[in-house]
Amino acid sequence: LEQLEQSQSTNPLIPKRGGFFASRRVEQEIYVGRPFEQVTDLTIERVPGGAIIRATGLAARQGIYAVQLTPANEEEEAVDGVLTYRLEGIRPTRPTPVGTKPTREVIAGRRVTDQQLRGVRQIRVEGQLNAQVARR
Repeated sequence: LEQLEQSQSTNPLIPKRGGFFASRRVEQEIYVGRPFEQVTDLTIERVPGGAIIRATGLAARQGIYAVQLTPANEEEEAVDGVLTYRLEGIRPTRPTPVGTKPTREVIAGRRVTDQQLRGVRQIRVEGQLNAQVARR
């Protein structure tokens, strides 16, 4: 009787732990990037429905990867008319050479919508040593 009740509540044709595409599901990963040393350039490019924020940064060493513009707040909303991001990247675990300036330079971009830009007067991208600001 117990086995009969269990079989009625579950379908034996549906796998218990996911399925064929279970490994392809997007899992929320924790980003462990740290701010870049310098932000050397900031441009805002208008696109239909919003804009692309493009920041150029200079690292102290080569090998930083997974570079991104991280919002300063979780809601990605402007505070007092300023939309703020941090230029961040993941540093390699092993020591890397310093290298020349062009080999340490990276560019990261982020698309924002017109709704996110509503009420924004400035877009600010921060590094460890400086910040760049673009006014609208």
